[in-house]
Amino acid sequence: MRLCLAALLLLGLCTSPSRAQSLSAGACLQRIDSIFQTQQGSFALAFSDLSTGRQLLLHEHETFHAASTMKTPVLVEIYRQAALGRLKLSDSLMLTNEFVSIADSSTYQLDSADDSETALYRHQGERRTIRELVYQMITVSSNFATNLLIQKVGAANVLTTMHGLKLDEVHVLRGVEDNKAYQKGLNNTVTAAGLMELFRLMAGKKLVNPAASDSMIRVLLDQQFNEIIPARLPAGVKVAHKTGSIKGVNHDSGIVFLPDGRKYVLVLLSRDLVDEKAAISAMAAVSEVIYKYVMQ
Repeated sequence: MRLCLAALLLLGLCTSPSRAQSLSAGACLQRIDSIFQTQQGSFALAFSDLSTGRQLLLHEHETFHAASTMKTPVLVEIYRQAALGRLKLSDSLMLTNEFVSIADSSTYQLDSADDSETALYRHQGERRTIRELVYQMITVSSNFATNLLIQKVGAANVLTTMHGLKLDEVHVLRGVEDNKAYQKGLNNTVTAAGLMELFRLMAGKKLVNPAASDSMIRVLLDQQFNEIIPARLPAGVKVAHKTGSIKGVNHDSGIVFLPDGRKYVLVLLSRDLVDEKAAISAMAAVSEVIYKYVMQ
């Protein structure tokens, strides 16, 4: 029943151009909330039109498990340390699958079966450049690459950098799959508002420096998981974004670049999902609603 209602709502959006053209911010939020209401779970949204300053916000300060969206703050810290001369993107790291839990300082390993990228595991003992690991961390969400990079730059430094940017709702404590920390509730967390501000800074070339912001955007444009924000957008629209998912959780966050040169930031977060496939489809539909709101 809920999915049928969502389909009817989206059909109305597609077959009633005059209604879409006159859509107010309040009406747009109402449509978005109606789509979310078709799903079992909790959702948050933060949208910012970088050309007009318009924003749409829904539960934007609610805290969510970050899942792999925490890899974007790690990306920022790597470029910050590179700008300070503390590392070079051409430096290499040994591929060693052993990491320290923040819960009790014990060591743990990652299981390739739980990672979205598995090739690195077959090359343990070899070296890869930071640049290569950054690309894999973002574009295919490699947990192995992420933990190696966090081990290099320090999770505490990521947290300090976010605080310095007044992004206290983007909270990075640890690497990925630190199960002992997870059991103690020591988790990376984000809000839609926090990630929106991070991407607003990046889009405005204010993260680290303009060249670093541009470089980070180029990496994010190569994202391989495109089921949410880009899924229902027309050809010619580009999205620099980072997704995140664990059981019952699916997120997407990034910058949308329109063919006419305009751009906007969109963050979609979810948790406690019962039907993840349906929820992903619903969030993709919300992204389409936002696109039509911008284009009207």
